[in-house]
Amino acid sequence: VQLQASGGGSVQPGGSLKLSCVASGFPFSRYWMYWVRQAPGKGVERVSVISPGGGAIYYADSVKGRFTISADRAKNTVYLHMNNLKPEDTAVYYCAAAARALGPRLNRVDDYDYFGQGTLVTVSS
Repeated sequence: VQLQASGGGSVQPGGSLKLSCVASGFPFSRYWMYWVRQAPGKGVERVSVISPGGGAIYYADSVKGRFTISADRAKNTVYLHMNNLKPEDTAVYYCAAAARALGPRLNRVDDYDYFGQGTLVTVSS
């Protein structure tokens, strides 16, 4: 199983980035896909989630209106479009997968069925 995230980088406040996560080794089309992040010295924060059919989408209040999650099930890829980035968005971003919807308290790495490597996003002037 692999979850390969990419697209991180350094941007100025107000900038945009698009993260991608390519999945392999499990039935991607049946899994809930998550983007989570961990800022320096802080815990894991769930940023966004998309259901297998795309009909259910969640965003953390901190990113609502600025970030958009999408999935191309034919390409086994989930995306996170990030606009109007702020310094507080600086973090390592990870994609993760679970066969079911996870409640907000289930946010440890072990709660996810699969957890990928991260991509660093730095927002600084």
